Amino acid sequence: MTVVGPSRTSRPDRPADPPAPPPARLSSRRRPTDLTLDDYLTAAASGASAVAFTWMVVARLTDGIGWFPFVVISYVIFMVLFTLVTADRLGRLAAMDRLATVVVGTGAIVILIPLLWLIGYIVVKGMPALRATFFVNDLSGVAATDVATAGGGAHAIVGTIQQVTLALIITLPLSVSCAVFLNETTSRLRRPVRIFVDAMSGLPSVVAGLFIFATLIIPLAETSSLFGYNGFMASLALSMVMMPTITRTVEVVLRLVPGGLREAGLALGASRARVVWSVVLPTARSGVTTAVVLGIARAVGETAPLLFTSFGYDLMNANPFDGPQDSLPLFVYKNIRKPAEASIERGFAGALVLMMLVLSLFVIARIIGRDRGARPPRRLPRLARPDSARTERSPS
Repeated sequence: MTVVGPSRTSRPDRPADPPAPPPARLSSRRRPTDLTLDDYLTAAASGASAVAFTWMVVARLTDGIGWFPFVVISYVIFMVLFTLVTADRLGRLAAMDRLATVVVGTGAIVILIPLLWLIGYIVVKGMPALRATFFVNDLSGVAATDVATAGGGAHAIVGTIQQVTLALIITLPLSVSCAVFLNETTSRLRRPVRIFVDAMSGLPSVVAGLFIFATLIIPLAETSSLFGYNGFMASLALSMVMMPTITRTVEVVLRLVPGGLREAGLALGASRARVVWSVVLPTARSGVTTAVVLGIARAVGETAPLLFTSFGYDLMNANPFDGPQDSLPLFVYKNIRKPAEASIERGFAGALVLMMLVLSLFVIARIIGRDRGARPPRRLPRLARPDSARTERSPS
């Protein structure tokens, strides 16, 4: 006869299972921009104290030192007071962190103020003369006594677009090929080529115009109109300005391509040229596009090379290979130097259009070059755990 003992679930003296511990709560990541109200109040009080102390010392001990020394002395005293008060409140480490935040913010404000002042000045000066007709008319039939809204800068806009486009057609293959050579090969010529590219980065733009003028226009202008004053010569000079910018930017972008992609392509039996063309360049497509936009923005506002190459022309010339041609930088330069007030306002209108073009290019570069992979993590909905889900252990 088999005696069956009591099951584990039928024991009245068995202790209950301990409750599950609550999930660990992760600490939130601390960011330098996470400033509290106390930090702002401390900064405001330190700034007010620094200004009051500086004013008291200057008023008592000197007859006046000017606004710039006053601002510098007040800022130094503010930094000292803010650091001491923050160290007393939060400790030395937090004080150094807040001090670095204030220094970085001050540098951003110092850079931003003249930029905003320049943009505002050009907008205020250029808006009165800017009309829709500015984009469709040239200066044909415009006299010195006419108002600023007479005529337009269509010929300069067309010239700028054609010259920069030709320069980009010349520069882009050479720049990308040079960047690939510097980053993807092991030739001994990489070092001298890199030094040459770095030297061209610091080349004044007027030297590029003088080079084209001395080597092509002076000796060959009499034999062919192609080498005279025209938009094509201006494009050659602008290409010398654009090339180092695009080359260096593309080289940096190619360095960011993971080496594992190259090794995988080579392991599949592809040649090095095939790997560069089919793997490396498509991976760095957004960076190459950003480099192109930055190169265009670098050259679109140059005036000095155009003085010796395109020469400028107040009428529409849609053929960049024959005859002088105007552009927006030349349009601004010529009109600003005229004594008539209407011409000066017309020049500021051209400067406003040129500034909007350059700012648009930089905005496009930022949009194209943004990191699309850095997206915020997707938050999953938190499901409530019902009480009925707590099941007892099954009997053995």
